[in-house]
Amino acid sequence: MQALIYTLIPLAAVILGTLVALWRRPGPALVSATQHLAAGVVFAAAAVEILPQIKHEASPIATLIGGALGVGVMLAIKALEERASGPFAMLSATGIDLFIDGLVLGLAFIAGEKAGILLTAALTLEVLFLGLSVTSELQESQATRQRILAIAIGLGLLLPVGALTATPVAALPPVVITGFLSFGLMALLYLVTEELLVEAHEKPDTPLISSMFFVGFLGLLVLEELM
Repeated sequence: MQALIYTLIPLAAVILGTLVALWRRPGPALVSATQHLAAGVVFAAAAVEILPQIKHEASPIATLIGGALGVGVMLAIKALEERASGPFAMLSATGIDLFIDGLVLGLAFIAGEKAGILLTAALTLEVLFLGLSVTSELQESQATRQRILAIAIGLGLLLPVGALTATPVAALPPVVITGFLSFGLMALLYLVTEELLVEAHEKPDTPLISSMFFVGFLGLLVLEELM
């Protein structure tokens, strides 16, 4: 239930990102800086909170199986994005991403409250960018503002759905939970290395924009120490 409540924060970020993009489309430099910042925060959350939980359980088989499944699922999503085209394909891939984000957030709260809160902060920045991206794509297809906002809300609701899906995992044996955490870790690392940073580098880059990755990483480390 705690994870479900916290998913309302990134859900609000999706809606906020959509409203901002409907009001004024952000420039490529701002989008790239946001992507770098989100990548740094997500990477730090994965390294600081989820990875230690996996290592603490010390179950190589569960880690391997869960991690392999995580990589396989994310690669399958990428293949879907490359084969399909048009707004529907983009929305389907985004919906799957948001569902997995919610699932990973639910798994993080199973690992501990601090892990869940820190990952909430990380994913809030990530989905804020998704709201901006989805709105920009739909504006090019001549969709109305009301339709775009309704689609964004529908996609955002997949976050609590994903968190609810993770809830039964808490009752499973620790070794199985480790496998699920490994799945979540691989999904987060894929998100950083193959989506956020790749898309960020497709836009004009400067040392200041690149430094935002480390600002996000160090910022989350400091936040974790303060907690």
